[in-house]
Amino acid sequence: MNQDEFIRQAFPDDGVKADENPYKIPDYEKLFCENEDEKKSPVNILKLIAKKNKNNVLISSLLFIIKNLAVWIIPIITANVINIATVGGEGSRRRILINAAVLFVIIGQNLFSHVLYSKFTDKMLRTTGAGFRNTLIKKLQHLSVSYHKEIESGRLQAKFMRDIEAIEFLNTHIMKSVIPSVISVLVSIGITAAKSGKVTLFYIVVIPLNVIMVSGFRKVIKRNNIRFRKENENISAKVSDMLEMIPVTKAHGLENEEIEKLEKNIEQLRREGLVLDRTTAYFGSVSWILSTALSGLCLVFTGLLALDGKIPVGDIVIYQTFFNSITGNVQLLVNIYPDLAKGLESIRSVSEIILSDDVENNSGKIRLRYLHGSIDFNHVYYKYPKTDKFVIKDFDLHVNSGECIAIVGASGSGKSTIINMIIGFLKATKGDVKIDGKSIELLNLLSYRQFISVVPQNSMLFTGTIRENILYGLENISEARLKEVIHLANIDEFTDKLPHGIDTFIGEHGGKLSGGQKQRIAIARALIRDPKILILDEATSALDNISEYHVQQAMKQLINGRTTFIVAHRLSTIRDADRIVVMENGEAVEIGDYDTLMAKKGEFYQLKMLNG
Repeated sequence: MNQDEFIRQAFPDDGVKADENPYKIPDYEKLFCENEDEKKSPVNILKLIAKKNKNNVLISSLLFIIKNLAVWIIPIITANVINIATVGGEGSRRRILINAAVLFVIIGQNLFSHVLYSKFTDKMLRTTGAGFRNTLIKKLQHLSVSYHKEIESGRLQAKFMRDIEAIEFLNTHIMKSVIPSVISVLVSIGITAAKSGKVTLFYIVVIPLNVIMVSGFRKVIKRNNIRFRKENENISAKVSDMLEMIPVTKAHGLENEEIEKLEKNIEQLRREGLVLDRTTAYFGSVSWILSTALSGLCLVFTGLLALDGKIPVGDIVIYQTFFNSITGNVQLLVNIYPDLAKGLESIRSVSEIILSDDVENNSGKIRLRYLHGSIDFNHVYYKYPKTDKFVIKDFDLHVNSGECIAIVGASGSGKSTIINMIIGFLKATKGDVKIDGKSIELLNLLSYRQFISVVPQNSMLFTGTIRENILYGLENISEARLKEVIHLANIDEFTDKLPHGIDTFIGEHGGKLSGGQKQRIAIARALIRDPKILILDEATSALDNISEYHVQQAMKQLINGRTTFIVAHRLSTIRDADRIVVMENGEAVEIGDYDTLMAKKGEFYQLKMLNG
């Protein structure tokens, strides 16, 4: 049997296809939220996860004991052989052969028990790691838009990558180092206690010295880990910003300034890392010296006992081996303590997200099955958290189903805030927003948003093909319907010239397309959803005249028969709106159609004159 065949037999796929998942990925959010008084304790989180997996932990521990029998039996058999050979006498040869037979049987079974232990334990660890990732992804999706605006994406990426990896290392260390080490120490002490009370007492007196040493380093390692983790998150956030700003940086010749700015952060990270490394090095060196010295002390102690005839000579091997095993396992725990501390700190870091209560709660709310599209703002006020200034003041507006409303105004006048309240991203501080006569506070926002489409100013495309971007999140869309939408959005004007048509790969963020082409894809994505409420957030403001013309043609098809809100920078694009709302300092200062407002020569007229 070659190596590949052995591995396939030892780790069978159990008849599971590649796209099937035999283990349900757990969700640990409830565990993080249990025991309110202790929920911030990473150790408590580990206890709850261990409790959830207690049967798996017990089976894994039992398999470890079986596979590790040879390690504990070999010194006993070695001592037996030495003692038999030293004393001699009738039957000595037979007893040595019996010990040898037992030894080889125990060694042989390790082949199967070790493979079984690895397979079982690794599946449990992989499932637990997937659970942490799954929990974090779900939480990030459920957190509010305002939460995401307040925390840098680079910091979130650092938590997802570095912290989850550290937690996986922590779980692996616990299952494959901590628990096995504790079992080994207990077995070693138990066998020693059965043979000699004096040697056991020696163990009990000497071994705690290692524990005392660990406690001496614990606080400083924890403090250094926290500082290093925060500096790592900080630089991740800055690198993310740097990558986003590269076009601007290069356009203004600011490369050296950006390099210099990041070099300071990198230097700070280097210093924090060196402090952590130096502490870890001192920790490892002191623990090695201490354990090696104690091992020598054990050898002298048991040698003197044998010299006095209080133990057989061969038993020195047992006590020395088990003492080294105990100190070795304590040493292992000592050496991995920095990784354990890092993992615990990462659990604390991840819990900052998982325990956040800035989420949309849709539990028990009205699930919409149909939407007409009427919207009412009833004397709405809004101010952002931790501020006293209202950015929306006494906004009152009734929008009929199918009506097209344009919202205009200077930057900071409140246009985007109004749109975010329609989507449900923001909740009114005072007043009420109603959808089809029902307060948006009572609606299940997930079901409500199934009837909404948004075309933002900066079209958001992902790495993939044009087809995949249009059909994002949709299934069972016929090819005929897709072609119809592509034609309505005027996408075939440029896809017919591409080598693979709508199956052309567009690169990261649609980098291989022009601004107008990307915007038309965003319009097609909205159109194919056949929304009841449509939001066009300055959808043409960044386009040239030719691109704007194509996008405007596509938008006419999109607006037809839908309740539409248009946030416009170019006022010429909203001439056909049913009503125009002019915002200034959070208030609607004018409302009317294009001709009426122009004739009035008020705020809208002044904006039109400024914009041309």
